[in-house]
Amino acid sequence: MAITAIKGFNDILPVESGRWQHIEQAARRVFELNGFSEIRVPIMEKTELFCRSIGDATDIVEKEMYSFIDKGGNAVTLRPEGTAGVMRAFIEHKLYAQDPVAKIYYLGPMFRYERPQKGRYRQFHQIGAEITGVHDPLADAQVLNMLVQFFREIGLDEPQLQVNSLGCPECRPAYRSDLIGFLEQRVDALCEDCRRRLSTNPLRALDCKVPGCIAATAGAPSMLDNLCGACDGHFTSVKRYLDLTGTPYSINPRMVRGLDYYTRTTFEMVTSLLGSQSAVAAGGRYDGLISQLGGPSIPGIGFAMGVERVALLLGEKDFCRQPDLFMATLGAGEREFAFRLMNELLQKGLRVEMDYEGKSLKSQLRRADKLGARYSVVIGESEVASGRAILKRMADGVQMETALAADGLCTLLC
Repeated sequence: MAITAIKGFNDILPVESGRWQHIEQAARRVFELNGFSEIRVPIMEKTELFCRSIGDATDIVEKEMYSFIDKGGNAVTLRPEGTAGVMRAFIEHKLYAQDPVAKIYYLGPMFRYERPQKGRYRQFHQIGAEITGVHDPLADAQVLNMLVQFFREIGLDEPQLQVNSLGCPECRPAYRSDLIGFLEQRVDALCEDCRRRLSTNPLRALDCKVPGCIAATAGAPSMLDNLCGACDGHFTSVKRYLDLTGTPYSINPRMVRGLDYYTRTTFEMVTSLLGSQSAVAAGGRYDGLISQLGGPSIPGIGFAMGVERVALLLGEKDFCRQPDLFMATLGAGEREFAFRLMNELLQKGLRVEMDYEGKSLKSQLRRADKLGARYSVVIGESEVASGRAILKRMADGVQMETALAADGLCTLLC
């Protein structure tokens, strides 16, 4: 019996990888333009890291983490998100001693044991970015502008920016008590998960997608009406900076985060094109996380986006680079000539394909068309002898005579 992939762990096939590379390359361009540098951290960490950072009462820690005891008796977990590991590395290597203001981004796989569905798998991939060491709302605005810029860079206008504020440890407890009181009067209408989270993580009821919870939480008190003066001023400044740069956004007072470490500014890039999985990127401030993990008391803000979901938004667009030239040959000697020429052109940065199996000329040209080659050339005895051949532009059939030399072909095809 054939061995298949584990449920929820998907292969990324060559036809899809072009879209992924388009996303990753655009992220690197945009993030590095904004002064961010890449960090690469392990996909496995001590379980304690995620319990301390994400929160014991979250769904991720309670139900979704891939955790186990290794052969050394250590409790370890495949990372369910990126920020905690990045901050662990930031603290462990004392990057804050070099400069507390750090701009870092990452790419890679994450793991959560959830019911697999379109755009949401047990192994999934995220691209994220973090800024540490800045309290000023200017940093929030830069992160938001960079995220919007990224989606424009990959050719997507549909995801829309939504923002909110979750307050801080000074103003959130009173709001949390008010919300619990409101929900307790409607507890029978809440789903099982929201009832279970009522005393530990009541804010999650506000973004529950179960119809009964949506109806039950209509008219719930808003965090925005309960912000302390400092948080209200911070959020007002974030909006002002977005207005100054012409960045479109809307305020979503029901937006919350599933992780305990978020404070003040929170945000999502949302779309109506993926059904209930509307958020393709999300993040916010986490001003207490670094100190909570044993580091200095410095703030941070960041986001992560789901690569699978972003790739779905790109649809069937093909971003694979097609061959610049396909060389068809008519004999063994000509194949040797073409192979040497192909190697010279590859070293000059041109993508070149040729026949490997000595097939008929008709079959070779059919393959050139299948590969989507920009140009083709037929090389026979006379072409090798004269050092010249007819170059054909595949899109419209226009032909031109050219020297069979790497420099000349490179000038024509580049």
